[in-house]
Amino acid sequence: MISYPQVLTIAGSDCDGSAGAQADLKTFMARDTYGMSVLTAAVAGNSYQISASHVMPVEFINAQCAALAEDFTISAFKTGMLADTATIESVVENIQKYDFGFFVLDPVIITKHGNMLLEESAYQTLVNQLLPLADMITPNFFEAQKLADMKITNDEDMLIAAKKLQAMGVKNVLLKGSHNDDSQTEVRDLLLLENGETTWLSEGYIKTDRVNGTGDTLAACIVSEIAKGNSIADSVATAKKFTHAAIKNEIAVGHKFGPINHFVKL
Repeated sequence: MISYPQVLTIAGSDCDGSAGAQADLKTFMARDTYGMSVLTAAVAGNSYQISASHVMPVEFINAQCAALAEDFTISAFKTGMLADTATIESVVENIQKYDFGFFVLDPVIITKHGNMLLEESAYQTLVNQLLPLADMITPNFFEAQKLADMKITNDEDMLIAAKKLQAMGVKNVLLKGSHNDDSQTEVRDLLLLENGETTWLSEGYIKTDRVNGTGDTLAACIVSEIAKGNSIADSVATAKKFTHAAIKNEIAVGHKFGPINHFVKL
């Protein structure tokens, strides 16, 4: 009988398969781990737009977590879209109640284009209650600025922001650099470990509209690699390479803002 590390995503469902729990599950399988999901919300959307959304009842979120905890040995997990204060508080309660292993927080609070996704009260709940429970946080450029309450314009700013996030309670920080300037040639991310060690990770900038699910994929890949017993630094390095390859090797799905390619092999 073959055994695979068991991993979990607590996130929203994107019906077009480009992001959210669907992107996480595809990443888990691509990286040879067995993925499970606790759905917090569902959206009706495609490559053009999101037309409707529904937040799962707290009772159902609790039931999903209890069902998984009763039967499975989960080595690592991530959170994604947590729609409101009640959802975040429910997730916090379940994380404290059950051992789902190493926790990667993908703080879905601001889009890659800088638009706020959470109301301020829900954002404060995430910062005060959920963030201190995380073993790692993976904010995008705009989320890092919001969380650290500062503008980020250079490498020194990124390090200052990462240290501010650590001071808020999270152990390890992967702070993603800006990728919103078509004149740039690379994207530089900063990994700040709990022991103070820093690593810069760089890949070439790719100009494309097919980037749906990028942040989900990066965090999910880290979860998979951690569950397989790899170090945090090695897990992040693999996730960076996998995500870059998934963006670079475009697939023809949808007509506008398409998904990245989870079929890629490193």
